[in-house]
Amino acid sequence: MHHFQKISCIVGNGSASLCAAVVLFLLLLVANESRCQTNIPPSKVLVEGEELVYNVRYGFIDLGQVKIKTIKKVSTGNSVSYRTIAYIDSYKKIPFVNLHAVFESTIDSMVFSHYFVGKSKDGDNWDFGRYTFDYGKKRVYMEAGRQDTIVQKRDTLMIDGSTQDGLSLFFYARDQLYSGKKQNITAVVKEKKVNTIIDFYNKRKAAEIDFIEYPVDVVGFEGTAEFTGIFGLTGDFEGWFSNDEARVPIVAKMKVILGSVTIELMEWKRAGWKPPRG
Repeated sequence: MHHFQKISCIVGNGSASLCAAVVLFLLLLVANESRCQTNIPPSKVLVEGEELVYNVRYGFIDLGQVKIKTIKKVSTGNSVSYRTIAYIDSYKKIPFVNLHAVFESTIDSMVFSHYFVGKSKDGDNWDFGRYTFDYGKKRVYMEAGRQDTIVQKRDTLMIDGSTQDGLSLFFYARDQLYSGKKQNITAVVKEKKVNTIIDFYNKRKAAEIDFIEYPVDVVGFEGTAEFTGIFGLTGDFEGWFSNDEARVPIVAKMKVILGSVTIELMEWKRAGWKPPRG
């Protein structure tokens, strides 16, 4: 029987729909074969210098690209944290689509967020949402505005414990891949609480994608997002992560209004790593 766990996620104001999509993307992929092995590889999802690049496709149309980097490991006293960043950009050739966003998150070694800023381009300006997590006081201090320095709104959100943001959730999902738990992840999008339910059911298969020459050994999960994000992403999603200690997302599928979007790993930089052969 699955355990049911609830965690929280904070998503930026000005870039809410984009970040919501990343929250979803950071959780995607499909699996339906043998159960995963009992010897679970240890979690090593936070590695300084890792860079993952994904292609986003609707049918035969390539919509854009997502690049996620672990920039730096920071040690302070007895604590260790990691600075991460994600870039989301639509391709220039796509008509009526002009999406650009940047998310930055500082994540502790337990894969929870301590600081987050999300930025999205609106014409010639950039909107931002910035969050500082104070777990001692069970609060998140939030700022929103334009051009990094023009703060238009401040607010405080009460939290119950260790919390995720839109980017840290990507790494948290990787860390939880073998948990065998069904989890209810609460997100704040446009100042509203929404839920994403993920079932880490530990099924394994070989996945074939355009950018890797051989089938990849992957572990899958599925879930439901109860909100709408970028490109109309909403509802059910499926995902596959690499079956190893890196747990790298390999391919993802998610429903949109007129079909589904596929997100595939196209480039990677991680010392000593290559996709495990299926």
